[in-house]
Order: sequence, then C-alpha cells, then structure tokens
Amino acid sequence: MADFRSRQARTGRDEWEELSTNHSRISNAQALIDAAQGASQALEDDDNGALSALTRAATLLQNCEHIEPEFRNLGEVLASCVAQASDAAHSLHGYLRDAEADPQSLAELDERMGSWMSLARRYKRTPADLPALLAGWQAELQALDAQSDLEGLERAEQNAQQAYMKEAKALGKSRKQAAPRLAQAVTEAMQGLGMQGGRFEVELQPLAQPGRAGLEDVAFLVAGHTGSTPRAIGKVASGGELSRIALAIAVTTSQLGAAQTLIFDEVDAGVGGAVAETVGRLMKQLGRDRQVLAVTHLPQVAACADHHLVVAKRQTAAAGKEGPRTESGVSRLDDDNRAREIARMLGGEKVSQTSLAHAREMLGHQTASATAP
Repeated sequence: MADFRSRQARTGRDEWEELSTNHSRISNAQALIDAAQGASQALEDDDNGALSALTRAATLLQNCEHIEPEFRNLGEVLASCVAQASDAAHSLHGYLRDAEADPQSLAELDERMGSWMSLARRYKRTPADLPALLAGWQAELQALDAQSDLEGLERAEQNAQQAYMKEAKALGKSRKQAAPRLAQAVTEAMQGLGMQGGRFEVELQPLAQPGRAGLEDVAFLVAGHTGSTPRAIGKVASGGELSRIALAIAVTTSQLGAAQTLIFDEVDAGVGGAVAETVGRLMKQLGRDRQVLAVTHLPQVAACADHHLVVAKRQTAAAGKEGPRTESGVSRLDDDNRAREIARMLGGEKVSQTSLAHAREMLGHQTASATAP
C-alpha cells in the first residue's frame, strides 16, 4: 500500500490513461510513420499530389473569374483548401522529423504497466479503479488521524454541548409557555365529554441528566372529577376516559398534528345523550382534514360519520370434526341500510317505524350541519 501511494503521488491520478496512450503510440510507431509518409506524399507528389491538383483548379477558376463572377467564390474556397493542405503537409514533416521507433521507451512503458497490473491483481480491481481505491484509503486514514486528535475532539464536544444547551433551553422555554395553555384547552374540552369537573395538567420535571428530548420530562396528569388530585393519566383513567382525553387533546391540537389517520376505540364508553352527541360532533370536526376511524355502539356517534361500516360475527359450517367456526366480517352500508342500522342501535334488534324515523332524522340533521355555512 505504501509503495502504491508513493508512486501515485509522483505520477498523478491520470497516469494509467497516459501510460495506455503512450504505449499504444510507441508500440505502433512504424505504422504511424508509414501513415504520415503516405499522407505527405499524397499531398505533395509533383504529378498526382493533392496540393498540385488543388492549385491548378484554383488557378483555372481565378483566370476566368472576370467572365464568370461565381468563379470568384469557388476560387476562394479552393485557395483556402490549398492553404489548409499546405499546413497539414508542414505538420506531417514536423511529425516525421521527431518520429522514430523507440524500443527502450517501449520497454520502460511495459515495465511500468506491469507494475499497475500487478497492483490491480493484488487488490482485485481494474487498473483504472486503483486511484479511487487509494483516495478511499487516504480518506479513511485522515479520519483515523482526526480521531486521534484529542484536543480537536474536545473542542467538537464542547461546541456540540453548547449547541444542544441552546436548543434545549429554547425548547424548555416554549414548553413552559405552551403547557398551561394546553392544560386549559384540554380541561375545557373534557367538560363536554362527560368528565365535568375534571382537570388536565402538564407537568414539567427537570431531568438529572440532559436527554434526547431536552432538559425536562413531560408528564400528562388528569383528575377525573371535582375534588380529586391529578395523577399520571395512565394510572387514573379508564379505557373510555383515555379515549375521550385523547379526543380532547386531538381536537385541541388538530391544527398542529401531522397524523393523517386517527383511531378511537369506544371513545363513547360510559356516556350517552348529549355527551355522546358532543363526542360525535368533535370527531366529525377532526375528520374535516384527516381520516378518523371510530368503534362505537352509540347511534349519536355513528350518525355523525360520513361512512358506516358494520362488524358482525357469524358461524360457518366446517368440514371434518372441527365443527362450526365463528368468523367476523365487515360490510359497508348504503344510506337506507345505514338508517336501519342506526335504528337498530336506538331500539334493539326489532326495528320499528318510530326508531327508523328517528334514525333518518338524526342522519338528516348531521347532513344539514355538515353543509351549513
């Protein structure tokens, strides 16, 4: 590797191309000399040379250009050809003065190219790929040298720490400003979701060590009813309450969230009446700019949706000794069947004309609300 590096430093990155070009030229030196001599003779032969023929043609036209004006332009073209052919002949003479077979140079080129081929075989590369291989090794060596620079590493660490602290303090300041506003907004939303008197708080606890999320830990606390002490949300809230709190947070931050799909599983558990209607209305509000999926057993919530899917179980006969199997299926309802399903949710399995009329009224009310300015 060291030998390869020193050679490359002396000759440059384009040595292999230069070697190949020179080797091809010197190994074909006699053929090139013969070609130059033949071309020179074809141009300068006294009787049949191109220069003589061009000169005669130009002279003939120039002698008659006073009769035929068009000959003037043609004569100028031929005169230009004569000048260019003369330049070519002069260049060929210069080439032939210096051209000669050079066995010694050819032998030196063969030896040098042999070294390149040997290195290519050793490193399992083509000769043209060796400069890039060397550049990669040099970059790795520089990286290793940089890692041994302790002072440089310490400076880099200090700079990174200063940048981190600057961003972390700015983040902490923003959190302190946003936490009370978020707590108040979510608390207000909870009042209409069957959690009257409940409170939502955002607690910021300083961390003993700076972390990837900043200098403080963010915890959500909730008190489910009046007089209770706010505690960690996961310890005091039931499944339905968690869904409603999540709904309150989602509605409050709906303009900030990046999630395109929100899923609520029985967010209406333990509520009914006006609260259920509020839950449905809030989810419909969320659904204006994203997809909202909700599992519900309440007609007030189902009536607020744009589409209605029914999940039902059924038993199917199975061959053999296994007996019947229970399968779940999902079907999308059209407008008429949707009204019947909401009527079933209102009055039970037996759908009456009263419950069906009520269902259609609910769906009509939601459609009117969605189209109202």
